[in-house]
Amino acid sequence: MPLLKLYIDQKVADSPGVVCIKSRLNLPFSIVQNAHEVFKAISSADDPVQKGKEVLFLTQNKGAFIRDCPGTRYYTCCGYKILHIGTFCVMDCSYCILQSYFHPPVLQYFVNHDDLLAELDSLFAEKKLCRIGTGEFTDSMIWEMWTDLSDLLVPKFAGQSHSVLELKTKTTAIDKLEHLNHNRKTIVSWSLNTNKVIQNEERNTSSLSARLKAAAKCESWGYQLAFHFDPMVIYDGCEEDYREVINQLFSHISSKNIVWISLGTFRFMPSLKSIIQKRFPESKIIYGEFISGMDGKMRYFKPLRIKLYQKMVFWIKEIAPDVLIYYCMEDDEVWEKSLGFVPSDRGGLPKMLDNSAMQHCGLFPE
Repeated sequence: MPLLKLYIDQKVADSPGVVCIKSRLNLPFSIVQNAHEVFKAISSADDPVQKGKEVLFLTQNKGAFIRDCPGTRYYTCCGYKILHIGTFCVMDCSYCILQSYFHPPVLQYFVNHDDLLAELDSLFAEKKLCRIGTGEFTDSMIWEMWTDLSDLLVPKFAGQSHSVLELKTKTTAIDKLEHLNHNRKTIVSWSLNTNKVIQNEERNTSSLSARLKAAAKCESWGYQLAFHFDPMVIYDGCEEDYREVINQLFSHISSKNIVWISLGTFRFMPSLKSIIQKRFPESKIIYGEFISGMDGKMRYFKPLRIKLYQKMVFWIKEIAPDVLIYYCMEDDEVWEKSLGFVPSDRGGLPKMLDNSAMQHCGLFPE
């Protein structure tokens, strides 16, 4: 999806990063006094979500760059940290929570990287094990076309031994990663789904085959990898389709270079339903067997989730018995019935993930 317009916060208009991005994009641009001018332009559109994907706002992050993942006390959280580089996405997935999370959704990129680097220095100085990613409020790699973000972050993480960076994507924008010094401190990860879900629900994303080929390239460059089957969608024939995705995954990638695989089924805030109905009228994903979860999100009926998880775990373990599998936002019953243990049996989910990061990425605590 091409960008059509660039907005620039006057406070950063003359910064080297903005000048560089502006020259690469060669788009019509407006310098604005504050973000409200951008929000107003997007909110007035017939489809603010679509409009938000067509403009880029270059501005400052006035809050913290490093944040705790917004998990919930009702479900097991992984203890992840977010590196808040920007917001929103140029891809267009029907199920994307960002459509209703931001009001309005704005594709914005934070250019005050001196502040970002200072926060990373403070984090690294603590010498505590940390898993941090850029893919919570955006896709980690969409920025590669316009910025030098990977050139900034990957070598930065390579120079320390207590934190690992995860770059999570549905793209194949990996070319800049090839010659960077990563020292195994960057994990490149992909969100995976069946061909049917990708074709019907994930507009403007890379195909499954292309994602796996890109992952194989990163593996050949020495990067450690991760994969996220999230959100898994339940439909007639989905089980065999997901089994085929697993077979394709392990035909491209060696299990010894996979730090973790996460599983999670489709869940959504009730406010997202009307947005999906309006923007994706052909989509059927909101018409499954859902109940309201403890966090207020609509979730598949638990026995349906457990049944699919059990099969996924079996298929993965059949090929890669030592790969760490974990659930994103599920309770102990789901863990016990599909994996045979609960996270507390093994010191908690954060510790499980930390241990895998230490093993694969050469991290060590103080």
